[in-house]
Amino acid sequence: MTLLILGGTGEARQIAQALQGHDAVISLAGATRLPEPQALPTRSGGFGGTEGFVAYLQEAGITAVLDATHPYAHRITRRTAAICAARGLPYLQFLRPPWHPVAGDNWTEIKTEEDAALHIPLGAVVFLGTGRQTLERFANLQGRDVICRQIDPPTDAFPFAGGRYLVGRPPFSVSDEVALFQELGVEWLVVKNAGGAPSRTKLTAARQLHIPVLMLARPPMGDWPVVGTVAAALEWVRAL
Repeated sequence: MTLLILGGTGEARQIAQALQGHDAVISLAGATRLPEPQALPTRSGGFGGTEGFVAYLQEAGITAVLDATHPYAHRITRRTAAICAARGLPYLQFLRPPWHPVAGDNWTEIKTEEDAALHIPLGAVVFLGTGRQTLERFANLQGRDVICRQIDPPTDAFPFAGGRYLVGRPPFSVSDEVALFQELGVEWLVVKNAGGAPSRTKLTAARQLHIPVLMLARPPMGDWPVVGTVAAALEWVRAL
């Protein structure tokens, strides 16, 4: 068996660590310039669409795929699940459980990035914790002071007026986030419901500072096997 892990999350790195020495390879999209080292042989960069991915599966002799990409990488997930089903390859998605509000949280779920402008008044200071991949979809937030945090220094100008980048590499503690939000004067927080403990610190900080949160809903799930823990993912691998 040769297992392909589609990585990019902390849990994917944990899975790779547990499978060190096994016949497996982890693939990273290459979105981060200096990703953390992996415990398995690592492939970086896209596959070149459906044809490129199919060609890679054949050339590398892949016999099973464990998809541990970001919960919002739904295009990659759907494509991978469909290709594996067509080729008869075992496929599993690792999907972190979503966050749920607790007492003191002020969350509003939105379906699309464009919906954020329906809630945030002009002139407000907005912190985007959604990453740069979908940044252009927030263009109708012009008229607000928009701050988008990303891991790597930007190579292009901010895609719309009134916005700026903030460079920072996680993890961030709750105290870090509280101090940052106070320094920036953040009045609204916009995030994707990525789940996981490390990224929740910004939500805890928002609760402590009484900052309202717009939570971008997760993409709909498809008809394929899903697990929500690293232990369950490793059990699936061992059962192959």
